[in-house]
Amino acid sequence: MDKISVAVAQVASIFADKEACIAKAAQVIVEAGAQGANLILLPEAMIPGYPRGFTYGAYIGNRTSAGREDFARFWKASLTVNDAETRPLREAAQAAGAYVVIGISERSGSGNGGTLFNSLLYIGPNGDILGVHRKLMPTGSERLIWGSGDGSTLTAVATPFGVIGGLICWENYMPLARMAMYAKGLSIYLAPTADQRESWQATLRHIACEGRCFVLGCNQYFRKSMYPRDLALYDELADLPEELCRGGSAIIDPFGEYLCQPLYGAEGLLYAELDLNLIRQGHLDFDVVGHYNRPDVFKLSVNETPNPPVRIERSPAANDSA
Repeated sequence: MDKISVAVAQVASIFADKEACIAKAAQVIVEAGAQGANLILLPEAMIPGYPRGFTYGAYIGNRTSAGREDFARFWKASLTVNDAETRPLREAAQAAGAYVVIGISERSGSGNGGTLFNSLLYIGPNGDILGVHRKLMPTGSERLIWGSGDGSTLTAVATPFGVIGGLICWENYMPLARMAMYAKGLSIYLAPTADQRESWQATLRHIACEGRCFVLGCNQYFRKSMYPRDLALYDELADLPEELCRGGSAIIDPFGEYLCQPLYGAEGLLYAELDLNLIRQGHLDFDVVGHYNRPDVFKLSVNETPNPPVRIERSPAANDSA
């Protein structure tokens, strides 16, 4: 495929309501598929929302019961990557006939155990789960609610229109992480974020030029009044502006030029047709992992081995007697 259509969905979560977030995401996916999108990107932490403005009652030396109450609500609303919870999203991707990538707060493990991760869920046009990427380094106080992923989830997915993959928000400020992703041969680089600053646009455009790839940037548009009023620490928002996140989703070509200018101040879907031949044209004078690289001078080692917190080792004698 030399040309494909993509969609970037700048939509708000229904905060801490997993079922409502899933239903809204599925509706957006079907809508974008009806417009011919082959690839659809939804925001960071779309399910169940990005908790902008909240402290969860945590400060050095103490945590509050109200903060624990709100965290438990967020934890329960986070998504477990299993057949039952992801089915509506997988069915929507299948109905759209599109690849879908969506940001989730991922609940690991089962039952009452498990850390949360800020993750990207990859779904294929036949409804299969193709992979998950867990944010390697949650930013600042995000580390209070999300754990750190490992190199085993540096996910890249081969498609008929090239390899897709990416990093979440400020992971994209990690040069070695970007290099690891470029080395996977990305044609389309996905960069969902919660960063609404103008300077973030410079980052997206730099990645496009550096990686000679198309970049899809996706953010939420979110207002304070969208938060449920019955959150235990709702009063923490009192001094914050009504518009908590203005958006800034955009689509950029391999030369750093906008195909879709940043969208601010509203929810909406961005659509663009990507001419993949631009990637090949860009490699005439620059290939960050090829002819413009100096592996004799610089070396990058990437550990993609899973790093579980607990490893069970048994002696050969124990195995023989089992």
